[in-house]
Amino acid sequence: MLQRLQRYFSVEHLGRPVATAVPMLWLLLFFLVPFLIVLKISFSEVLMAMPPYAPMIEWTHERMLAIKLHLANYHFLFTDALYLDSFLYSIKVAAVSTFICLLVGYPMALAIARAEPARRSLLLMLIILPFWTSFLLRIYAWIGLLKDDGLINGLLLSLHLIHAPIQMANTSFAVYIGIVYSYLPFMILPLYANLEKHDSTLLEAAADLGAAPWKAFVRITFPLSVPGVVAGAMLVFIPAVGEYVIPTLLGSANQLMIGRVLSDEFFENRDWPVASAVAIVILIVLMGPILIFQRYRSHELGAGA
Repeated sequence: MLQRLQRYFSVEHLGRPVATAVPMLWLLLFFLVPFLIVLKISFSEVLMAMPPYAPMIEWTHERMLAIKLHLANYHFLFTDALYLDSFLYSIKVAAVSTFICLLVGYPMALAIARAEPARRSLLLMLIILPFWTSFLLRIYAWIGLLKDDGLINGLLLSLHLIHAPIQMANTSFAVYIGIVYSYLPFMILPLYANLEKHDSTLLEAAADLGAAPWKAFVRITFPLSVPGVVAGAMLVFIPAVGEYVIPTLLGSANQLMIGRVLSDEFFENRDWPVASAVAIVILIVLMGPILIFQRYRSHELGAGA
């Protein structure tokens, strides 16, 4: 009996539950509980009070508990063109930015993976180096670069390549530049982690069999790197959909992404129920990419085990 108790309370037996309890508790406190609060508010009715929404559960005159669910907030989202246009524009910006990050990041990740081992650490440090500075400072730097009297227009004017400043700030182009610049490392690092594990003898065998380098890339390298491509794409696409700072500082006022709409509903209109409904819809829309990322991430971890 004593040996059975000792085995039950041993480090090997309790190690896994204790180790998983910490992240599960973290998710419970900082994801599930806030999510349930926002979900509850999304079914409420806006009020000119503090807090600015009606309680979901209240006592009736018959001293009975009544649950009031208002679906008008979700109906409003799908009938008002502002929210639908913002959703579609956000998805478009995120998808295009993800594609550009893939086009730029794949050659960089491939070059780092095939570089000499002594140089890889330096190249990876250069990729991570921008994270050492403030995100806001980096975005404000792009304002100085892209504005009409900024560095880029000044350089083009001095070289006589243009005769008048090009409108780059407060445009969709500036938003794409900001998102690609900010999220490019999230594409490069998963791709590098995948490409670095490839067996180089496969390319040598393909070359011995007469395959051109481009054909070996299409038939061998890229198919093997699909899990890394998907992981990097999801790491860029998911946060880019709800991006708020970059469109606010670099974008135009008439092209609103859903993150800006969400902020305006909370802090300017003080319509917390509609804002909560927007947040819930964003989460539902992103559940698909999140599940895809988890699937390919599990595949990557299983392949590396």
